[in-house]
Amino acid sequence: MSDFEQIYNQYKQDGEQQASQESQNTTADGREEIVAVRKNEEDDIIAVQTSKGRELDYVSALEEAKQGHLAHVDVFHKYGRDILRSEPDGIKSNNLDHLPTF
Repeated sequence: MSDFEQIYNQYKQDGEQQASQESQNTTADGREEIVAVRKNEEDDIIAVQTSKGRELDYVSALEEAKQGHLAHVDVFHKYGRDILRSEPDGIKSNNLDHLPTF
């Protein structure tokens, strides 16, 4: 492996560790996190479960995210509708598509 690859791989690993630490510290403000998802047969997320155990349908989760009540998620407009997604932080395991199902 070249020095360039080693340096870049170390950079990515350090970034993932830092992002993980930062994401653990930002919920001190009392906002809930999405910890699990429910999907339909087409693998679309149709509901979420929060860190406080609440189960929200997708539209309710969008509204709560817009109001700032859910941590580590963004709402953006694409395909003619609002879409909920994880904040890009370099950690694949906390992406909504990779969360456990309920």
